[in-house]
Amino acid sequence: MTVYFVGAGLGSTRHLTLEAWTCLQQAEVVLYDALISPSLLELTPRECLRVAVGKRARAEALSQAEINQLLVNYGRQYRRVIRLKSGDPGLFGRLHQELEAVLKADLEAVVIPGVSSALAAPLLAGLCVTAKDVSQSVAILSGHAPETLPWSAIAQMETLIFLMATRSLRSIVEQLLKQGRSPTEGLAILQWVGQPQQQFWLGTLEGYLNTPHFPDMAPAVVVIGAIAQKRYPLASLPWALPDVLSTVPVSMSRLHGKTILVTRAASQASSFCEQLKAAGASVLEMPTLEIVPPSSWQPLDQALAQLDTFDWLVLTSHNAVTFFMERLQHHGKDSRALAGLKIAVVGSKTAQTLSSYGLMADFMPSEFVADALVAEFPQPIAGLRFLFPRVETGGRAVLVEAFTAAAAEVVEVPAYNSRCPQGVDAEVLAALQAGQVDMVTFTSSKTVQHFCQLVGAKAAELLRNVQIVSIGPQTSQTCRQLLGRVDVEATEYTLEGLVQALLQMT
Repeated sequence: MTVYFVGAGLGSTRHLTLEAWTCLQQAEVVLYDALISPSLLELTPRECLRVAVGKRARAEALSQAEINQLLVNYGRQYRRVIRLKSGDPGLFGRLHQELEAVLKADLEAVVIPGVSSALAAPLLAGLCVTAKDVSQSVAILSGHAPETLPWSAIAQMETLIFLMATRSLRSIVEQLLKQGRSPTEGLAILQWVGQPQQQFWLGTLEGYLNTPHFPDMAPAVVVIGAIAQKRYPLASLPWALPDVLSTVPVSMSRLHGKTILVTRAASQASSFCEQLKAAGASVLEMPTLEIVPPSSWQPLDQALAQLDTFDWLVLTSHNAVTFFMERLQHHGKDSRALAGLKIAVVGSKTAQTLSSYGLMADFMPSEFVADALVAEFPQPIAGLRFLFPRVETGGRAVLVEAFTAAAAEVVEVPAYNSRCPQGVDAEVLAALQAGQVDMVTFTSSKTVQHFCQLVGAKAAELLRNVQIVSIGPQTSQTCRQLLGRVDVEATEYTLEGLVQALLQMT
């Protein structure tokens, strides 16, 4: 049971983040604020329960305590409850009160930031809230209770941005003048920015005070400072942005209503699971791998002490890169120690992990398997010396055998190991036994082997009505050996390729 606190930005689909958009498409209940555009609610599933709880000044609304209780009540009944807030949830959104209520009720909470009108509205209106030699400080304030603010300190800030201030603005301006701000200083009132009905009022502090019966422009963002007098003429977008973005959720919602069992190691499943959730799936995690250090560091340490004797470093997985580089750093060295080595990698994920250490691969084969590395190697192999940090047990021997057959020397060293966990989450196993799983993903031969080890001899029977999805040929081969079949194999042997394979099944 999870409550998602989602920032709606300026209130319409035009300025919604992709993460918020995806979350709305999976909602079972949405509690939304008064400033939320109806177009956002249209992103939710047809069966989603929509509850208006938002507050507007002088308008009838639920109390904060009532909203807190609703979040708890719905959170206990539904898996995905969304609290949709305008702007950013953490800025004047009473997020802390609602978070405390949800967490106190032992519910999970997720916060998805939104684009705050405090910064977006001035920019969309052509105002830069900072500018060299004009404004190097910005204060964002609530105008709800101006009598409580430290005006002597506030007056020292170059740019002031007020939210919820249109009804107290006269008092705010008077306080600033008392503190020595210039009557000719700029003031901008920006109403409904980003919406078709947007309106701007730009003038000065004294100009505002001297305007009798100034109209109520709520909701608006108020900007005070020299930058409020420097407005740039900005063109509007030449295309209908909501129509462009509307194509994104279609492809991301194809797994809506499907339950997918993920067998990847717990420490490495997060990103993959998030991609599946973003595609509309429910995800159950059943880690079948634990990634741990090797039984001994001695072979790798000896190799690290002799790096200048190798021609190539071969890295075939994210884990190999991570453990190798961490061990290098353990000895007080960094990427400069590899200056004399060329580096070959298998897979874009491996290359990406390598780049996070400031290193670029010299060679990556077109297919993300070790066999392709051997077949496509960019220079004659004979006489070369390779350092191959790898998993301690269970890895394939094809790369070593092929390089050795071509008269190269390969030094294999264990950099990490992967072992089977000691048990399975009882709830996940129960869901599998009850036929509540639609698909299962396997990302290596070991995940298949350990899955069978964890669930016992009836593994194939448990998956009788479950679609089996494999990341690549070797994993598929193990699926056929131990489970009798594989339904789908990714065409690109990566996690992204696995996601695409899942999407294409629906």
